[in-house]
Amino acid sequence: MQVVVRQINGVSIVDMEGKITIGDGDVQLRETIDSLLELKHKKILLNMERIGYMDSSGVGQLMNCFSTTQEAGGQLKLLNLSSKIQDVLQITRLLALFDYYTEEEQAIQSFE
Repeated sequence: MQVVVRQINGVSIVDMEGKITIGDGDVQLRETIDSLLELKHKKILLNMERIGYMDSSGVGQLMNCFSTTQEAGGQLKLLNLSSKIQDVLQITRLLALFDYYTEEEQAIQSFE
């Protein structure tokens, strides 16, 4: 998985590309979130537009990152979920835990 982090109006936008699976993306997602929190970046938006697949390990890591961010006093939100990823989160009943958006500008404004 490839990750690029950019900052807009105090929001860390994590652009991800590839898949979030055991051994391929799950650890990288965790390390990215941990690094942002260490730097006191507590407004995190995961842009999942280019995530083609996420297995159960990826779902678990996403939940761990969500919990860790909340425990640090931050917020983690999702952007551009594919229908496949949205279905996975819906089936596992985890979608309701996340704020998710289809427009980047709207997502950034939601942190204010």
